[in-house]
Amino acid sequence: MLAGVRADSDMDAQIRDIVTTELAPTATAADPGGLAAAVYAGGRVTFFNYGFADAASKRPITPDTLFNLASLRKVFEATLVALGSARGELRLDDPVGKYLPELHGDYISRVSIGELVTHTSGLLLPTDHPPWPNERFSRDQFIAMLNAWTPPPGVAPGKQRIYSHAGYVLLQLVLERRYEMPIGALIERRILQPLGMTSTFMPERTEDNRAVLAPAIMQRVVQGYSDQGTPIGPPGNQESYYDFAGTGQMFSSARDLGIFIRACLDGAVIDPELRAALAMTERESFRIDEKIGQAMAWEDVRLDGVTIVDKPGGLNNASAYIGLVPARRFGIVLLANRGEYPHEIARYRILPAIARLYPPPMPIR
Repeated sequence: MLAGVRADSDMDAQIRDIVTTELAPTATAADPGGLAAAVYAGGRVTFFNYGFADAASKRPITPDTLFNLASLRKVFEATLVALGSARGELRLDDPVGKYLPELHGDYISRVSIGELVTHTSGLLLPTDHPPWPNERFSRDQFIAMLNAWTPPPGVAPGKQRIYSHAGYVLLQLVLERRYEMPIGALIERRILQPLGMTSTFMPERTEDNRAVLAPAIMQRVVQGYSDQGTPIGPPGNQESYYDFAGTGQMFSSARDLGIFIRACLDGAVIDPELRAALAMTERESFRIDEKIGQAMAWEDVRLDGVTIVDKPGGLNNASAYIGLVPARRFGIVLLANRGEYPHEIARYRILPAIARLYPPPMPIR
């Protein structure tokens, strides 16, 4: 027993050394904002905190500080799709027009739910890439854009991987129509509550793009900064090109996302269907190149015999990352309140280094 405890302690110390060595130089006093990290390994979550949630007030980062998750929200919507598929409530090959008959354009009528969730629909609207549009789009305008959209030569549903924010906005509308419930309530009831994630929110936003959160919760939200250290928006700032409900961002803490990655890695959920859905989202469905494949929101990355399942997210005042190594049951969360945080350090350095501490899984005979 004592030897086992000592081994666990030694492993924890090595992981702390790896993470601290890599993260501390990226979040110094000279860098804008701060960083919260959570590492799940050996059945335990360890937190790392650097810098300030608000530099003006010198409010420090803690495991309970709330950050804008940017595109990490997509992982939760992918889980809703996987869960609906597991429960027989929808099919991945269902065309989007089955749930949104107002979508009747030649191209969009051939796109399926599975293609939206794996970024293989081919959709690429003006809101998906620079130069970023200044316009805001209503729901009716969004539907009209989809109906009118025609692909460039060679693009067809399911035939390529093109990262599409618009595809996930459409996925939100499909899910809301299928379940007759706002997307935030769906995520809350089907994922957050079962997992016990009590500090993850998908708030509405005010006309000035601020999250609608209770004052006590807002006190935990970061001030966002550019990569040059300029404050961008107030705490709780959301960004979106769409002006209809549910198109803002999620907010969460390192502590809550530690619960989420534990559920992804160790099946620490009661509902076996949710456990299966989380695993389903991680499975590659489209090969991008020799190293990277696309799953449901996640990417699967092969590096020196280690498969990493990860998802970055970013805005001009927020950066977020989750990386998992499912075969060896460890993972990391990075949350920064600045744009352009170098999250690649987790994919290419931290996770491979931790993997070297764990023996590879035994082959199945």
